[in-house]
Amino acid sequence: MMRHSESHRVHRVGWLRAAVLGANDGIISTASLIVGVAAAGSSKQQVLVAGLAAGIAGAMSMAAGEYVSVSSQQDTQEADLARERHELATGPEAEHNELKMIYQSRGLTPELADEVARQLTEHDALAAHARDELGITDFSSANPLQAAFTSALTFAVGALLPLLIVLVAPAQQLVTAVVAAALVLLVALGAVGARAGGSSYLKSIVRVTVWGAFAMAATALVGNLFGVATA
Repeated sequence: MMRHSESHRVHRVGWLRAAVLGANDGIISTASLIVGVAAAGSSKQQVLVAGLAAGIAGAMSMAAGEYVSVSSQQDTQEADLARERHELATGPEAEHNELKMIYQSRGLTPELADEVARQLTEHDALAAHARDELGITDFSSANPLQAAFTSALTFAVGALLPLLIVLVAPAQQLVTAVVAAALVLLVALGAVGARAGGSSYLKSIVRVTVWGAFAMAATALVGNLFGVATA
């Protein structure tokens, strides 16, 4: 028999989410801060220092936030699994019926649902309940360290690019150059995310660029309203 080969991307969800979120935040938050500070009349050196500080702080914040968030998710999953182990040990018949009803609700006949529940319970009862009752799979299980490292690294890369524009752009065109570069980077990020996740290019690109443009416009407005250079 010929093996049917399929290519799926669901296994990338964990790191892809952290990577896109980190790079997106790095570009938008750093570029927005640079635009806001520059619009307030700050010198190029002051803009660079502010952007660098924001990039470092943001990367550390992303790492800490992802680690805490994903660790909390992992703790919740482990607590649910521990509860399920106890229920399987103290009430196996009730758990069998619960699994049977799940399969019936998905379209199996009562007889087939009972047989499937029995066989899966004999094979690995906890795995069957984790997957079909709790929705916990290997793909959905989180990795706190991976998420933290990925977010911090991609944030730092995303933040570095607007900073490089500050270094090379003339002071008079600083805001325009940073905004243009950030929008180009966001378009590229949206395309990369769509490519890695197998989703719509247009939807992914529009999603990141619209919010990025809004953030930079808002900070530029604030900078112009205050119009005071940082000391």
